[in-house]
Amino acid sequence: MKRTASIQRKTKETNIAVSINLDGSGTSKLQSGIGFLDHMLEQIAKHGIVDLEILCKGDNHIDDHHSVEDIGIALGQALQQALGDKMGICRYGYSYAPLDEALSRTVIDLSGRACIEFSANFPTEKIGNFQVELFREFFTAFAHNAKMTLHIDSIRGINSHHIAESIFKSFAIALRQAISVDAKRQGVVPSSKGVL
Repeated sequence: MKRTASIQRKTKETNIAVSINLDGSGTSKLQSGIGFLDHMLEQIAKHGIVDLEILCKGDNHIDDHHSVEDIGIALGQALQQALGDKMGICRYGYSYAPLDEALSRTVIDLSGRACIEFSANFPTEKIGNFQVELFREFFTAFAHNAKMTLHIDSIRGINSHHIAESIFKSFAIALRQAISVDAKRQGVVPSSKGVL
């Protein structure tokens, strides 16, 4: 069974196409219209070992908020669709990822219930032209639409770029664990309820 999905999302603010292959090799084709976001999304593909294509045309002349949030929505929907009935997946994932002085932790439960706790303090308001407050918007949209429980904590760091990248790397590695197929759970949904 192929664990792939493609999502189209078109609003008055954005026009987005997302494709994901959960059993890919970590390749990515990213054109979000926001350079630093592309750099972070590349971390998801590379360290999550998923193939990812994202094309977004948004109203960046206003600001990047709509594009960032809507990409989170579409990517979350694509993940949820690609996972299907979640038969045999590990379900849980966690990771610590350092980048120089920065250290972040992510814990994921593909529970079917949307919940997010995001704790990160950035020393600057922007990385280049990217507003760091938009990271929370991205992960909130992603978690709600993927129907996952997501805890992200930046434990330490003094450089905003390093903090952001360690967050995305820890997220990617935790996601890789959670979506992995568990050989001991073939044909079984990993829940005492029998459904996720």
